[in-house]
Amino acid sequence: MLRNCWRIERAERAAVIVDACDYYHVIREAMEKARHRILIIGWDFDPRIKLDRRGKGADADETLGAFLLKLAKKKPHVRIAILKWNFGAMKTLFRGSAIAWVARLAATRAITFKLDSAHPPGCSHHQKIVVIDDCFAICGGIDMTGDRWDRPAHKDNDPDRVRPNGKPYGPWHDATMAVDGPLAAALGELACDRWERATGKRLGPVRDADPIWPDDLEPTFQDQNFAIARTSAKYCEHAEVKEVEALFLDMIASARRFIYAENQYFTSPKIAQAIRERMLGSDPPEIVFVNPIRADGWLEQVAMDAARVRLAQVIGREDPGNRFRIYSPVTEGGADIYVHAKIMIVDDRILRVGSANMNNRSLGLDSECDLAVEADGDATEAVIAGVRTRLMAEHLGASEDEVRTLFDRTGSLIGTIEALQRDGRTMKLLELEKPGEATAFIADTELLDPKSPDAMFEDFTSKSLFSGLGGWWKRRR
Repeated sequence: MLRNCWRIERAERAAVIVDACDYYHVIREAMEKARHRILIIGWDFDPRIKLDRRGKGADADETLGAFLLKLAKKKPHVRIAILKWNFGAMKTLFRGSAIAWVARLAATRAITFKLDSAHPPGCSHHQKIVVIDDCFAICGGIDMTGDRWDRPAHKDNDPDRVRPNGKPYGPWHDATMAVDGPLAAALGELACDRWERATGKRLGPVRDADPIWPDDLEPTFQDQNFAIARTSAKYCEHAEVKEVEALFLDMIASARRFIYAENQYFTSPKIAQAIRERMLGSDPPEIVFVNPIRADGWLEQVAMDAARVRLAQVIGREDPGNRFRIYSPVTEGGADIYVHAKIMIVDDRILRVGSANMNNRSLGLDSECDLAVEADGDATEAVIAGVRTRLMAEHLGASEDEVRTLFDRTGSLIGTIEALQRDGRTMKLLELEKPGEATAFIADTELLDPKSPDAMFEDFTSKSLFSGLGGWWKRRR
């Protein structure tokens, strides 16, 4: 099944890391073990953030920038290379001391800081990858930047959930994947390719590095093959890559019992059409999406929230059994938990974790990287089921035993969620409010979520959100 991908490589160990509290602790420990090179490539990077807030004493207050400077002084032979999306770097100008921190890092002999502009206008570098010595890597949805850190408890007033300026931000749910072995080496190759594309200079492979695995990280998988799927727009001599889209469509088509997915957006007509086709089958699967109630930022809300409503309407007309649902998690006090994770689980048989959203940008414009594993037996299926159970328990404010028992009894994601819904911490069914005319126009013409670089410069009257839905909208009209 995992065929539409760049590579399939083996990980000796792999771990799903949920929420940035654990991720920041793990990546700090892994970077301390580096002997040759640390390569960080991402959408954003803020050296002012406190990296390990679950630590004690000085470690809990140490910023990412201070940690990297200390590491460079302690291990001057370890090269630290940081690549950040160039447009996102403009935010740094408005982040107080952030630009001074970047200057200090860039002036350090062992640290190289570069900006990535190697993409067509309007596209972004959205991969979030860290590779250490080509033998340990992190790939997923979490950047080392502000407004990402949170604990799985997602408490209403967590005193540690603050920006570098001391101002609090809302609850945030995220996920990433740690891997080692040949899979980490392949991600190192991918990251070096990106570095060369952005800087014109090639980083050589790391040879004969000692294995790295953080002491505090329990592997989720051992000795498993993973697929690497990418998105990259055509740029100069580099061909277009749309493996992320192909893998999404393959996974939806392969579902027999259910799909459980967490994602920041749901605005892709191609994904909606694939779901619609499954709903038209004789025995469609249950499909549960976990989305934020609202997109982050006014522009995103205008474009993404309205498009989600329109696509859900399309699916709903072909879903008389009401087997497609979108839920949003809330805190004990009823505050929205922002879902930034990009996870998909099919039949407890396939698990996917990465940087790609279910929107047009992630399928055709922005650079993305996802990892996917397919079960090779009952034992691996049980492991994937354990990941899904943990995620559902976190969102429902329930124990994993409660989720497991109910799902085993009902065989239904929706039945399990509805049985465990309660006041306080829970998952709420998303209310699909009809968008206003102006909002619907922006969504339908895909002004802020184009399907390709060329589409950004097309006459907007020729665009349509419904162009990927097999003529459905024309028939409706």
